[in-house]
Amino acid sequence: MSTFGIIGAGNIGSQVARVAIAQGNEVVIANSRGPETLADLVAELGPKARAATAEEAAAAADVAVVSVPLRAYRDIPVEPLAGKIVLDTNNYYWERDGHVEALDRGEATVSGLLQEHLPTSKVVKAFNHITAPSITTDGTPAGTENRRALVTASDYPEAIELVTRLYDGAGFDTVSVGPLSESWRAERDRPAYGARQNAEQLEANLARAQRVI
Repeated sequence: MSTFGIIGAGNIGSQVARVAIAQGNEVVIANSRGPETLADLVAELGPKARAATAEEAAAAADVAVVSVPLRAYRDIPVEPLAGKIVLDTNNYYWERDGHVEALDRGEATVSGLLQEHLPTSKVVKAFNHITAPSITTDGTPAGTENRRALVTASDYPEAIELVTRLYDGAGFDTVSVGPLSESWRAERDRPAYGARQNAEQLEANLARAQRVI
């Protein structure tokens, strides 16, 4: 059993919390408005969940999940996450986040920016190209024909292995695109983004992605 520190209790963060708890883990969850605003969610999640501040969630975490708007990624605590695997679910929506020139020019990736902010952590891409409700409804047992697949990427093999186990427990196959520098292939507006795909289809869509759209 591990403790998942989830920073960002919106649609994706709360769904990943459900996945983590369903697999026997505990969850410490935080948002930008304060623990008291999470009472209803924590009551729904049950006794393996508690609300906290972002700093407390990071400190308590064996594994962390960052699910905040990209514009807020620099607010993620750094020191409490040192040495820890950090799942990044973020996407770049310039309409919401403002333009980031390095992303617009194809010179950076969303998860790469978080890795730069968390230099002593092990950032891994996860759950970024699936709608929130589908995280807990689209999963099927291993070996199911046409099983849905999800992307991951990290510079750390152990982080990819953890996400692969988490995906499998939630009912998804895994396609790794390797290091974070390749994670752009599953970012917004590319062929792999959003659509339901099995592993073969996902691999093909990742391969035909274009860096600058």
